[in-house]
Amino acid sequence: MAVLPGDMIDAVWEIIDDDLQGVFPLENLLTFRLHNNQGQTTFEYVQTDNEDASLGAAFDTNFAYSGNLPKTVLAYDDGDSQIIILPSETAGH
Repeated sequence: MAVLPGDMIDAVWEIIDDDLQGVFPLENLLTFRLHNNQGQTTFEYVQTDNEDASLGAAFDTNFAYSGNLPKTVLAYDDGDSQIIILPSETAGH
């Protein structure tokens, strides 16, 4: 099973706090895709509305990319709880 290291989890929250808040209308559940960008990891924020239109933003990092990383992670924040989960962990919910 793919796992996102703790320092990369921290980077997701920093992206949300420093780059997304106030720029995009944010829901409680945010989707990030991870990409290999010349050996480094890029986090791509993806937002899709009910009409299947989407927008997003990509954030390059200095983290080495590995094929063992998950392809997608979800960030959940309801004001009380904050958690990074994999899409497979939401199956059936």
